[in-house]
Amino acid sequence: MTGIVTEAFFLPAEPGYRFCLLSAPADSTRPHGAFVYAHPFAEEMNKARRAAALAARRLAANGFAVLQIDLHGCGDSSGDFGDATWESWIADIVAGYRYLERRYQLTPSLWGLRLGCLLATQALVEIGARPDLVLWQPVVSGRVHLTQFLRIKVVGDALGEAADRDDVKALRARLAGGETLEIAGYELSPALAEPMERAELDLPAGYDGRVLWYEVAGSADAGIAPASRARVSAWRMRGVDVQPVTVPGLPFWQTQEIDECRALVDATANAWQPLRA
Repeated sequence: MTGIVTEAFFLPAEPGYRFCLLSAPADSTRPHGAFVYAHPFAEEMNKARRAAALAARRLAANGFAVLQIDLHGCGDSSGDFGDATWESWIADIVAGYRYLERRYQLTPSLWGLRLGCLLATQALVEIGARPDLVLWQPVVSGRVHLTQFLRIKVVGDALGEAADRDDVKALRARLAGGETLEIAGYELSPALAEPMERAELDLPAGYDGRVLWYEVAGSADAGIAPASRARVSAWRMRGVDVQPVTVPGLPFWQTQEIDECRALVDATANAWQPLRA
């Protein structure tokens, strides 16, 4: 793909630094807009890297700057996963937003995938502005997402015939007691799990930006999930401009092999053309 430059750097943060990858138009003119990408949770982040990179490059080819940031304890950023907190992840998104805001003198948009959508919407409170949102397969309930992650340990213990096997309720009790759990190679701390459990996908009062809500399904006419429809309906009743779109494809964030969804990348890039910035 021509006309794009990619810049890798470390953004100072507390604690340490965050690894960032910036994709932008190659010419020196000011981009039409910018995006901060909030990646998904745990192994979903690794599964989704290729799809996110493809979308970032397509948006850059359209004249937009895209900042992909490894959150605290993830990827090449400072700390281990067990060091991360919900607050540090939100602070990272805000820091990425402020960086683009300063560098390009514009209002960046926020783009999230899965749990990254929850983080992005919660970061709006700290940002203060009302940027547009791109939500890829958004997690509506942090509690449901945490339950699904805890079940990985329950199933793993059952298959391994672990002597200290727990159910999801018992795992939640251990987290509430201050214990850090090891799940599928990731250390889950109470400082991350407890705020995640309380998180619900929502927007601040008075939000007046544009929301593009994308979901992947077996066919383009399948429609978004029931929980998603309920949230979209509630936002529309509050006057939010939210546009749900379903595209055909595989759930690349959880497939066994690294996959992508070209239809999702195409739909996102087509919605963000220079004339619509």
